[in-house]
Amino acid sequence: MPEFNELLWIFAQLPDDYVVLDTETTGLPDDNGLPDIVSLGITVVRQREIQRTAEFMTKPQKPISAEAQAIHGISDVEAAAFESFGAQCQEILEHLANQLVVIHNASFDWPIVLDHTGRAGFTLPSIQGVFCSQKAAMPWAAAHYVPCSSRGPSLDALTRALNTDDLRELNAGKHDAGTDCLQTFINVEKLRALAEATLCPM
Repeated sequence: MPEFNELLWIFAQLPDDYVVLDTETTGLPDDNGLPDIVSLGITVVRQREIQRTAEFMTKPQKPISAEAQAIHGISDVEAAAFESFGAQCQEILEHLANQLVVIHNASFDWPIVLDHTGRAGFTLPSIQGVFCSQKAAMPWAAAHYVPCSSRGPSLDALTRALNTDDLRELNAGKHDAGTDCLQTFINVEKLRALAEATLCPM
């Protein structure tokens, strides 16, 4: 898809080192507030290559909705055996310190991470910022008639449009935070390559 790649200029501005973050939760925000995290994935990227991926399984205080369980496959019984978010928060925050945090659908995940960090009694370390790959990809996706919500293209829709490896499909369609971090990384780097080929041709 060579057309409209100039709309991806912001991906060409990304640093070579960053972290990707994703969460799976008990459901969606509602009248009782934000959902709880059931799993949190982090992929550490150095020089545009994956250095490592970690997934933190966390015990929620709220019950997991049927809709959420259908997406990530984690039941209340399984989640009851996980460690609390607070017990793992320090390690999670160490991955984020001084990094640009890349999230597909940051407007959902990031407030939940901040909420859990505060509830656990921790302070977010200094970071370079949060980059939402969903929002950033929206102009390009819309120009190619890729289905978009008000937030932008879903991870699945973007994967299909870019024809990148579908890690969810390889995982029997199951969502998990670690896999979604890797999928986001693959898509972000493909979008970066398209942008650089257009803006900085060899």
